[in-house]
Amino acid sequence: MRILRAKPQVKTALARIVELEARHLEELVELTQIPAPPFKEEARAKRFADMLRQAGLADVKIDEVGNVVGRRPGRSGMRTIAYSAHIDTVFPEETDVTVRVEGEKMYAPGIGDNTRGMIVVLAVLRAMQHAGIETDADVLFIGNVGEEGLGDLRGTKHLFRDGANKIDTLLAVDGGRSDRIVYGGVGSHRYRVTFEGPGGHSWGAFGAANPHHALGRAIALFDQRAPSVTSSGEKSSYNIGLIGGGTSINSIPFESWAEVDIRSGDQKKIDAIDAILQAAVQQALQEENDGRTLGPALTVDVKRVGTRPAAQGRVDWPIVQRSMAATIAFGIQPKLAVSSTDANIPISRGIPAVTMSRGGVGGKAHSPGEWWQNQDGHVGIQISLLTLLSEAGVVE
Repeated sequence: MRILRAKPQVKTALARIVELEARHLEELVELTQIPAPPFKEEARAKRFADMLRQAGLADVKIDEVGNVVGRRPGRSGMRTIAYSAHIDTVFPEETDVTVRVEGEKMYAPGIGDNTRGMIVVLAVLRAMQHAGIETDADVLFIGNVGEEGLGDLRGTKHLFRDGANKIDTLLAVDGGRSDRIVYGGVGSHRYRVTFEGPGGHSWGAFGAANPHHALGRAIALFDQRAPSVTSSGEKSSYNIGLIGGGTSINSIPFESWAEVDIRSGDQKKIDAIDAILQAAVQQALQEENDGRTLGPALTVDVKRVGTRPAAQGRVDWPIVQRSMAATIAFGIQPKLAVSSTDANIPISRGIPAVTMSRGGVGGKAHSPGEWWQNQDGHVGIQISLLTLLSEAGVVE
């Protein structure tokens, strides 16, 4: 890594990242203020595609699912390296995404996660173009959709789908700490559980099966039993994140629903918690129906709304070793981690991948009070550049 860093062209590229810092902060504000809620990333995608073209890429497309993909050809093109940042945020369409600056902090929903990641990808491209660096491998500069929430990694799933053009390695930019390298994937199952019944007046139809009662019982049973899996071994989790249904205080609801998130780095633990959820739902349905004194029985629908594969990467993969070496080159001790990121998909298919920092510091991600601060933000970009160049190969 010292040899790579000492190359004149690489030195020029590293310096260019610092020179463009003010511009990149301005563009961070611009992109943050283009809403990109789940499944509605089009406006931000179009602007990012324009930025890639203006930075010097001739081959930039928006694919069938909305990913922005710009190809920078390499000398041999024998390998293809994907360099990506997700362009979606968790926030609904009506969210105010106006950036507010207080001192050295910039506040806005989505400013760190992951608009800053988009800026990192753009900055690395500009630095390579300015320095005239030629790589051996083709590099895809990508702004992918659908990383957050019910997006279910749909953008990256599309990139690595069966029959797609081969990608040999993925380097994703997402996450705040410059020492953190994600090399394994926390998987998840997500469900929408919906109990349905005839409903009715709370007095006149008393005795009818009540969807809310059934859902409450199912949640209680699930919460009592799931700790048998989560309390030991590799970390795993479960969460009832959303609940809805009902029309008024004096009406028996005709529908009651909840959305459930199950996570672990171990697929067997995900499956075990999943089985507990399914059993709790069926027991709650049976007990509520058995207890009714009038009307028809309730029904339940358990719909899978998200699947992220758990995936364990390998420390000896070159991309993992290179990302660690690049981090050390800047005096930072790297820490390997597992998390739920776009890297889940290639890793689950045996394709080397890591997710690295977007640089700077930030906090309150996924909340209206999200903030980001440019504290040595250029270092994160420089680490990312070195990692990418070491993987793609610099042609003399």
